[in-house]
Amino acid sequence: MKKSKITVIGSSNTDMVVQSSKLPAPGETVLGGKFIMNPGGKGANQAVAASKLGGEVTFIAKLGNDIFGREAIHGFDKEGIHTKYISTHEDQPSGVALIMVDDHGENSISVALGANATLNTEDIDKGLEVISNSDYVLMQLEIPIKAVNYAAKKASENGVKVVLNPAPAQSLSDELLGNLHIITPNETEAQLLTGVKVTDVNSAQKAAEILKSKGVEMVIITLGSKGAYVFTDEFKGLIIAPKVTPIDTTAAGDTFNGALVVALGEGMNIQEAVEFSNKAAAISVTRLGAQASTPYREEL
Repeated sequence: MKKSKITVIGSSNTDMVVQSSKLPAPGETVLGGKFIMNPGGKGANQAVAASKLGGEVTFIAKLGNDIFGREAIHGFDKEGIHTKYISTHEDQPSGVALIMVDDHGENSISVALGANATLNTEDIDKGLEVISNSDYVLMQLEIPIKAVNYAAKKASENGVKVVLNPAPAQSLSDELLGNLHIITPNETEAQLLTGVKVTDVNSAQKAAEILKSKGVEMVIITLGSKGAYVFTDEFKGLIIAPKVTPIDTTAAGDTFNGALVVALGEGMNIQEAVEFSNKAAAISVTRLGAQASTPYREEL
């Protein structure tokens, strides 16, 4: 079987997670239970998920010259990710996320981007050779939008398929959308990008049509426990997710995206690829943590 060649460009954070019975309201202190410190960041989570699921992954990112940065590199090496294009910023710390998780698996997250916010076009240029030899380039929005735009343009010019997970939600230029092969928003992100409140299959289709009209080839709107709505020329419809009892939904979307590029790079069609991704994401929500929760291929 052909290995999927993937370049992930994005953020790397250390997640500090506190579990408690409920999420605190503003000004409220809730006595929490367990504290866990995990490697995270949307880019890193997606790179690790793709590698664990069988992809050949290169990660382009920016870390601080600190213990969090060194630990992150150690973790990527352990998962077989190519780290040649991860650079270090001497003055900025590595990114950190403070996460609270309640008994229902819902979370509340605050991120200090640190070195992630300094990833620039020069960092992308250093990795251009590996980008242009990839099957897929996968990105998110925890790094500067200028770097995302530039990388999407360069990849697209080289005939490489770009997948954007537009999280955290922000508005995007038509130029960026025109360089995307696939966009994978959740309901909130889809609403911000299109103005359509996504509540069911019909509204998901309306939002997808708007994104497609702006030049995105394929639209996949992730709908949490309901699965994912797929809108492409070959297939339009909801692909249902396996039923599980969630413990922590932190990296579900990241696992889905990492799995998606692995499956497509191996030649699966869009339906098979989304089923594969739904399965991987379903396993991830039954476990605590971000990268720790992403499954290995044999677990699927």
